[in-house]
Amino acid sequence: MAMRLTGMYSGLDTDSIIQELVAARRTKVDDKTKEQKKLKLKQDAWGELNKKLKSLQSKVSGMRLSEAYTKRTTKVSNSNIASVITGEGAMNGVQQLRVNKLAKIGYMTGGKVAKTDGGKANALSKLKDFGFSGEGTLKINGQEVKVGEETSISDVLNELKKAGVNANFDESQQRIYISSKDYGADNNFTIEGDDSVLNALGLNVNGTGDAKAVKIDGQDAEIVLNGATYTSKNNVFDINGLTITALTESSETITLTTEMDTDGIYDMIKGFLKQYNEVMNEMDKLYNASSAKGYEPLTDDEKMSMSESEIEEWEKKIKDSILRKDENLSSVSTGLREIMSGGISVGGKTLHLFDFGIDTLGYFDAGENERNMYHIDGDPDDEDTSGKADKLKGMISSDPDTVINFFSQLSQQLYGKMFDMSKSVNGYRSYGSFYDDKKMQSDYDDYTSKIKDMEDKLTAYEDKWYAKFSKMETAMAKMQSSQNALAGLLGG
Repeated sequence: MAMRLTGMYSGLDTDSIIQELVAARRTKVDDKTKEQKKLKLKQDAWGELNKKLKSLQSKVSGMRLSEAYTKRTTKVSNSNIASVITGEGAMNGVQQLRVNKLAKIGYMTGGKVAKTDGGKANALSKLKDFGFSGEGTLKINGQEVKVGEETSISDVLNELKKAGVNANFDESQQRIYISSKDYGADNNFTIEGDDSVLNALGLNVNGTGDAKAVKIDGQDAEIVLNGATYTSKNNVFDINGLTITALTESSETITLTTEMDTDGIYDMIKGFLKQYNEVMNEMDKLYNASSAKGYEPLTDDEKMSMSESEIEEWEKKIKDSILRKDENLSSVSTGLREIMSGGISVGGKTLHLFDFGIDTLGYFDAGENERNMYHIDGDPDDEDTSGKADKLKGMISSDPDTVINFFSQLSQQLYGKMFDMSKSVNGYRSYGSFYDDKKMQSDYDDYTSKIKDMEDKLTAYEDKWYAKFSKMETAMAKMQSSQNALAGLLGG
């Protein structure tokens, strides 16, 4: 940086003079910076739109294969008795079901233990506290355990757990509780032993009064489906594509009706059209945006004279119009519309979306930027077409093969078109990008380099003028010094 002497001897406002000289060149830097800012806005707008286009493409991809439409659902005549999940392998038809048994875990509610002193027992209480003396035997699932007077309830619980069951002593109820770890007959347990031991612990099912234990054996679930008997350890049966969960034992025979899931197919098509409409509406808004002529990104100096709300409104104007009349945007939009409006051959006939009760509203009936949006006749969520007959749902029920064939082909064509529009182009775009993301980034980086070069040259230009004025001031200082010296010699 050049030495800067500003008007000390000349009396000139050299800073103002130099800044005016620099201002003309500064404008060129500002213009280039504004161009870069507009490019960044364009990058951001396309980046957001690209996400929506890729999401639509993913949706379409899942609808290309006929398997996506072969969903089935099963209605249960009494949902209190059983529930059903319909899998891919399920067959259409009506089946008869009866739930004979529900799966159970083995469970024992011990009788109340009674200490001889009348006090309350706890886990540390010993068999002698319940009047037991000597030694005895306890069998848990056939495993023999020796117990004595000093054996505590806690010791017994540990042995029960070792034998593979859950066990607990509830001090508030003064009872031992035992359960198997899983449902089913195979997971049942047995508690046997000397009556004196069982009585002391409240585990004797042959006891009397409050001291009597109650035992529920574990059992498998059992159903009868179409005359065939099936068992399960956990109330769930996987049979021929159906997952049946038994809920209630009943002598009632209920029906399971499996059929094509027309609502599911309808909702899938409706969901696709909703997503397509949202993307088209967004693209039409961007393309048809109001002109922002006369609006350019603001410099820091320009922002100084504006309020925050004025700045926000100004910048929004530019942002909203950044893709106005964008050629690439038009190309993508046109490509999608051509596929959606085209005909598809099904069974020797050429069908269109309108043959299924799906169409746009027309130029004069549709709202602004909504002329490319599709509506389903009879859709209860669409105020424009809800009053019409639901042709699509009727065709799904009466002629599902035609519906499936048409929409799988439409999806395939739409996916293929989007794939072509988002191919990688060396130096211009990445795979999966519907815009020239690489070219835009390259241009942005070029702007950065050019702006830096211009800033460096501007600084050098400014320094040059400061150097010239500094030389002038130095020369005037020397001249002033010489004049003063001469005056001194002359006595002046």
